[in-house]
Formats: sequence, structure tokens, C-alpha cells
Amino acid sequence: MTVETTAEDSGQLRAKQRVTIVGAVINLLLGAGKIVAGWLGNSQALIADGTHSLGDLISDGVVLLATTYGSRSADQDHPYGHGRIETVATAFVGAALVLIASGFIYDASQRLLIAPERLLIPGWLALSAALVSILAKEALYQYTRLVARRVRSNIIHANAWHHRSDALSSVVVLVGITGVFLGFPQLDAVGAIVVASMLGYMGLRFLWHALRELVDTGLTPAQVHELERQIRGLEGVQGVHGLRSRHMAEDTLIDVHVVVNPRVSVSEGHRIAEAVREHLVDQNPDLIEVLVHVEHEAPCWHEHTRRLPRRGEVERQLQRRWAGQPLAARIQRLDLHYLEGRMEVELHLPWQADRDREAQQAEAEALAQAAEEVAYITSCRIRWIGR
Repeated sequence: MTVETTAEDSGQLRAKQRVTIVGAVINLLLGAGKIVAGWLGNSQALIADGTHSLGDLISDGVVLLATTYGSRSADQDHPYGHGRIETVATAFVGAALVLIASGFIYDASQRLLIAPERLLIPGWLALSAALVSILAKEALYQYTRLVARRVRSNIIHANAWHHRSDALSSVVVLVGITGVFLGFPQLDAVGAIVVASMLGYMGLRFLWHALRELVDTGLTPAQVHELERQIRGLEGVQGVHGLRSRHMAEDTLIDVHVVVNPRVSVSEGHRIAEAVREHLVDQNPDLIEVLVHVEHEAPCWHEHTRRLPRRGEVERQLQRRWAGQPLAARIQRLDLHYLEGRMEVELHLPWQADRDREAQQAEAEALAQAAEEVAYITSCRIRWIGR
């Protein structure tokens, strides 16, 4: 199965790629600049911040690959699309943040608690680099967040917060360096620990949300209730139950059971189901796939109805009951209605105008009476054709 990519999808893909490439270039320049400035300016926090910026290049690469391949259309092997590639990549970004943060916390704690003689004393160059980093990363965060909202991409939104955390970490670096200038040499290492803790927290959030999606965590009860309310308000729907959902990157897929009048035709029931699907997709932009299962009665009757025989067995039992009945061979259609654990039968018979009216009625009533002698059949109605 293949689904063609629309012009809108192509535009969103280009926007995702563009913002990621811009972020990668800025991270490369800032990372190298902060490491050099931290080394020349004696700031452990700034070196950690610069290493984090360079580490962002790995995340940017993962994001670029994920948005490129995750935006591909559905195919035979991936009938629901490739959106979960973005989810896996988001989990990777979160895990990378946690690992990087753990390393910096360990190193800064060693310097602060075990080997204070290794504490670095930063200079004005480190302070200037921190200021430049704050301005650049905050601007990058705002740009990336706007793109994430426009294309509705969780992974781009995660990358935006990645940039924001880098900006905030540079603020902490700035405070730490300023504290050293004021006579508190420990503040640079403390700043490095705070920066790393912020990164670790954001990483855990991204990792947690991605893992929830990978194990098919559904919509919240409030969201499910709202969707059910919308469905109940549609014409032809008598009940709704069994709504299930799962996420696919920024999109949501659901399946739901709707109850319709048991007397409507199969085609009308299908039309009601299509109306439900069209309404939900139109009114809820995050929904990309809605599977509607039509039912003719409330779920409480399912087990009772399941015990009833299917058409083949029913026809065999009726044929035995109708042995010797003159009209049995003239039945043109036999309809079965499974209702509340019982069965109703409708027989469609051709009306013969050249025959005696009362005789035909009596023969038809004999057919119906014989059918109703079957234990699970509550009634048998006759529909005359051509009368």
C-alpha cells in the first residue's frame, strides 16, 4: 500500500529540515566557540556548556534523519506510516541529554567536593562567550518553536526545548562566572551542576513521553469523553463505546464502536460510520486515522448473540422444518436479524396473482409457524414481492 505525499506534507518536511540544519550550524559555531573561550577563560561551566552544544550536533543529526524518513508515506511494510521513527529519535535525544548531564554532574562534583584545587577561575572572555550564547540560543529556540507549532512535530518541539535549555544553561554559566568575580570560586562548578541538572530533567521528560507513545499510551479520559460526546451528537448514532487510541508522532489514531438502529441496511450503517469518521477527522486536526465499527445492539447482548447459530445452520434447520411445505422452494430471500440474544426471520416470497389469495396466505402462515417452532427464533415475517 502506498500513499502519495501531498504538497503540504512536502512543505512541512522542508520546514523541519531547514530549522534543524540552521540549529546544527549554530550549535557547531557556538560549541566550538564556548569550548575555546572556556579553555582560554578558565571556566569549567562554559566548557561543559560548549561540549553540550557540540553534543547537540548528534541530536540535530538524529532529528534530521528522523524527520526525513519519518515523513515518508505509508507503504506495504508500514501501513500506518513512518511516524514512530520520530518517536524513537525523540527518545534518543532524551537519553543523550540524560547521559551528557550525568557526566557533567559527576565531573563538577569531583572538583567541588573531592579536589577543590582543580576548580577553575574564569575570566572576562568566558563571561562574553556566555552572553553571546544566551542571545543566540534563545533566538534559535523561538524560531524552532514557531516551526514546531506550524508543522505539529513533537521532535522539532523537543529540539526547540533543547535549544532553550542550552540558553538557560548559559544563564547559569553567566551567574557562576559572575559569582567567581565576586569572590566565590565554587560557583563555576555549582553552575556546571545546575546546568547539567536542567539538561537531565528535560532529557527525562522527552524520554518519558516517547516511551509512553511507544507502548501505545492513549488519549486522556477527558479527551476520550469529548470524542464520544461528538459521536453521540451525530445523526443515526444510538450509542458509542470501546473508543481506543494511540499516538503516531504528532498524530493520533483511534478506533471506536458505534451502535445504530438494527433495522437499517448494511449500506446505511456504513454511511453512518463514514459520517462519524469524516466528522472526527474534520473537527480534530490531530486525528489522521479513524476506524469505525458498526454494531446493531448494546455490548451487553454480545455474548448472548454469539451463541446463536450462523446462516448455514439456521437454513438447514429451517429446511428440515419446511419439509413438505409447498412455498418453501419459492423463497427468494431469507433475512436473519440477530437481536438481543434472539433471532427474527423475514421471508421474501413472490405473490402469485393467478392463485387463490387465502390459500397463499395460509401456506405462508404455515411457513412462518414452522420457523417459529425453532427455539431461538422469536418471529417470522412474510414480505410479499409483486403484490
